Amino acid sequence: MLGIVLLGVACAVEKSADPEMDRFIDNLMSRMTLEEKIGQLNLPSAGDITTGQSQNSDVAEKIRRGEVGGMFNIKGVDKIREVQKIAVSESRLGIPLLFGMDVIHGYETTFPIPLALTATWDMDAIERAARIAAIEASASGICWTFSPMVDISRDPRWGRVAEGVGEDPFLGSAVARAFVHGYQGRDGKYAEDEIMSCVKHYALYGASEAGRDYNTTDMSRQRMYNEYFAPYKAAVEAGVGSVMASFNEVDGIPATANRWLMTEVLRNQWGFGGLVVTDYTGIAEMIEHGIGDMQEVSARALQAGIDMDMVSEGFLGTLKKSLDEKRISLQDIDRACRRILEAKYKLGLFDDPYRYCDSRRAATQVYTPEHCAEARRIAAKSFVLLKNEKNTLPLRRRGTIAVVGPLANSRANMPGTWSVAVDLTKPHTVLEGLREVGGSDVDIRYARGCNIARDEELERNSTIFDRTIERDGRSDREMLEEALKISSDADVIIAVLGEPSEMSGECSSRSDIGIPDVQRELLEALVATGKPVVLVLFAGRPMTLEWEDEHVTSILNVWFGGTQAAEAIGDVLFGDVNPSGKLPSTFPRNVGQIPLFYNHKNTGRPLKGDKFEKFRSAYLDVPNTPVYAFGHGLSYTTFRYGDVRLSASEMGVDGSITATVRLTNDGPCAGEEVVQLYIRDIQGSSTRPVQELKGFQRVSLKPGESRDVNFTIDASLLKFYNYDLDYVCEPGEFDIMIGGASDRVKQTRFRLN
Repeated sequence: MLGIVLLGVACAVEKSADPEMDRFIDNLMSRMTLEEKIGQLNLPSAGDITTGQSQNSDVAEKIRRGEVGGMFNIKGVDKIREVQKIAVSESRLGIPLLFGMDVIHGYETTFPIPLALTATWDMDAIERAARIAAIEASASGICWTFSPMVDISRDPRWGRVAEGVGEDPFLGSAVARAFVHGYQGRDGKYAEDEIMSCVKHYALYGASEAGRDYNTTDMSRQRMYNEYFAPYKAAVEAGVGSVMASFNEVDGIPATANRWLMTEVLRNQWGFGGLVVTDYTGIAEMIEHGIGDMQEVSARALQAGIDMDMVSEGFLGTLKKSLDEKRISLQDIDRACRRILEAKYKLGLFDDPYRYCDSRRAATQVYTPEHCAEARRIAAKSFVLLKNEKNTLPLRRRGTIAVVGPLANSRANMPGTWSVAVDLTKPHTVLEGLREVGGSDVDIRYARGCNIARDEELERNSTIFDRTIERDGRSDREMLEEALKISSDADVIIAVLGEPSEMSGECSSRSDIGIPDVQRELLEALVATGKPVVLVLFAGRPMTLEWEDEHVTSILNVWFGGTQAAEAIGDVLFGDVNPSGKLPSTFPRNVGQIPLFYNHKNTGRPLKGDKFEKFRSAYLDVPNTPVYAFGHGLSYTTFRYGDVRLSASEMGVDGSITATVRLTNDGPCAGEEVVQLYIRDIQGSSTRPVQELKGFQRVSLKPGESRDVNFTIDASLLKFYNYDLDYVCEPGEFDIMIGGASDRVKQTRFRLN
């Protein structure tokens, strides 16, 4: 460790449970000037400076002066080592820097987007994906990832649904734990191939009004606790090292300046002891929110509990003045500084500032065959078979297949949004994947068919990170005629359509979440041929697919599956892998139904079934039900559920009961089924949802095999936050529902005494 001698008294802030770390940081902070303490709170973007530039850049001078605590958006061991050397060798105290990156769903080996990972309902697979991401990122100099994003969202117009965990807090909490354990490990100690996780966006970001990014959020506190807070809290309980503040306001105060949110809930109620960082320019953006100038919003953020300022440099530029004017205290600054130094200590950077800069690891542990094989396996698990009429899938390895669509031969769009470290030349296209997996006995023909959208400006607005799909200069008619020609004697048509990777993600909200216009016209023409049409749907959100569900033969939702998506798509289409993904979000019929989610509450006039009734809660023009419900997902085999059996009809608050269902594979092939447990509290002191997910298990069965699937139910699954925000479970009757989707369940009832 750095040889720092105790020369003064410790700062008056809370201490950890690690006396050795406390002594070390006391020693270090006793030597730090006020300017150096404030400098630790500054997190600028590197702008991907190249090797050689770092010595003479503006940020290098700030590092030398001790005005930088960490950096992000810099990739590569050589670059990071060079910048770290400035901090360690050329600043007064030699305090190492944190290096962060948006490692969202993989590093160079990219896994499915987080919404798709959630669709696996396989926590071991998600943890393994995060584990590989940590191995690769740490081998490349990164010690901190701004992931996982666990914002619950019920509005698929919001583009960042792609980065999240869907609509359910129970499933989202499980995913949050899996990500944190994958990145950080489970023992609270960082090995050299483990990195600090940052759960985001705290809080409520997924509930932005109108589904428009960065927009206002407003809800009751009871709804916050029962429906939105759980995944953040689960990440904290899993030991997450850092938390990122959200852009939106909460109770009329931007989250970045909200002391109730950042201190009362996060610190005092949940016991979080790590560092809190803003999102990109989060402090400066509060000026536009209208709560003060840069000095005011910076002071409010610090007092609320923010420790690190990403990019705004409001802390760096104003805190000394605010301290002089007694707007803030030295204890506020010391508290934030300590948390950042603690993170560096826990990561082992004081022992070895270059522990994440091993060029040998960078050469041997990134994008390895083993990692790619795992990415291929997990991608196939994430795909959701939405429809499969007449058992069109799996495909036969013979005859002629027409592959049509603007996403069929696109390489750069395969990894999906927020895959910033990926080499875009490495992923195969869907066309290449099908030819590789299909083999030489099947004749695969290709035509583009159309552009992404008729509106060229819409296409431009839907691209970022060099993901542009080159626009075809031919007319819509010419491309359509070519597609119909190659399809004329095909046995089956594969239509590869949907969203390009950046049509969902940050700042990619859409008011129309259907397949874009010219693609829909292409699909209608292909269906009109009378041939079986398989829609391979690329999507970063739930989409409106009512027409497609009615007219297309089969639909496989492949989301964005990562660098090995093409091979995984081939594996599933040709039947080498039986699809087993389940939807983590509801797919509405049209945007007029939004927000639409399975765990809603009843009105006093609920609609019974789909048929319209006057003076019931319904629409005149569309049923209340979705096209595809939460938990939906088909298989190439058929699973049959027996009746739900309970070990007892009553239980006490200190007891438990077991719910059992007999699951049978009645179909022709082996498969995996996600068995889902839902509970309904029939009567409460506050109104309760019609269903709440409270358990799930992945079960593998051979053809003809049966198995009893058991769920243990105790009071922990029955609790909720009441009107007074007490976490309670109340006596009464509860419905137990078990099935393969939220709308396909077997049901029974028990009483809690």
